[in-house]
Amino acid sequence: MAEVADQAQHEFWRAPMPAPVAVVTSERSTTCRRCGTEFIVSSLYCHACGARRPNSTGARVLEVPGLAELGLIGERLGLTMPAAVAFLAGLLCLLGALAVSLLFSARTLLDWQAIQLWRIEWLLAAVAAFAAGCLLKK
Repeated sequence: MAEVADQAQHEFWRAPMPAPVAVVTSERSTTCRRCGTEFIVSSLYCHACGARRPNSTGARVLEVPGLAELGLIGERLGLTMPAAVAFLAGLLCLLGALAVSLLFSARTLLDWQAIQLWRIEWLLAAVAAFAAGCLLKK
């Protein structure tokens, strides 16, 4: 039994693995596509930028439709995913402020005040979203 343990080649922090499993794990990507850093052994995410490690085992991963496109928009703008979501939420709030002025017309002073209040609320929400995007940026 002791002679088998001497012949096993393994790293000091991992248990010895059978040969077929070791071949499969060596085929996995060892560097991040986004930032080029080397992945930590058996990690699912990059420790530098947080990108998910490419899945080469064939296991199914839950994917949200449109999330990849949102990630591409964020990469083009130089934003992380949460910052890109906050940026898009801010843009939607700005569009809401514009829509208030297009959809509602003021006939009395009270109507005008209500429209201005709604517009202020939309603009405050846009400022909050943009501030959240600035805080969530790297």
